[in-house]
Amino acid sequence: MPSFDIVSEVDKHELTNAVDQANRELSTRYDFRGVEASFELGTDQITLTAEEEFQIEQMLPMLQMALAKRKIDQRVLGEAKDQKSGKQVKRTYPVKQGVDQTTGKQIVKMIKDSKIKVQASIQGDSVRVTGKKRDDLQEVIALLRGSDEIELPLQFNNFRD
Repeated sequence: MPSFDIVSEVDKHELTNAVDQANRELSTRYDFRGVEASFELGTDQITLTAEEEFQIEQMLPMLQMALAKRKIDQRVLGEAKDQKSGKQVKRTYPVKQGVDQTTGKQIVKMIKDSKIKVQASIQGDSVRVTGKKRDDLQEVIALLRGSDEIELPLQFNNFRD
């Protein structure tokens, strides 16, 4: 039976390149001359550091543009957390990876509500979809790509006939 997996992954190498590109753009900006500001990529988060709150607000579009140039969806950035320590302000954005339980349930419900003859099951941090016909699976992919309800960038891999 044909099947495929629905996952949400970020290419770490491209993410590193996007953060480096944002740092290079930051160093060439005239309004950031003499300012201690930077982008840092942690294990599963991106940290923006600057001296003032408004500078962080100016840095966010630079990061979003660098992500877009590298074809990384903006939805990989989670909710921001601000920290103030001394003369520096830090804003941390977690990088979302994997399909969490609630999003997985939402995807399964969407597939069941569509009345397409396939089965969807949550498998850890991915959702496996199986069906008798390849066309049904392609319908599910089109349904999920056209949906605005899911706040994660989805990839469809491990397609087997």
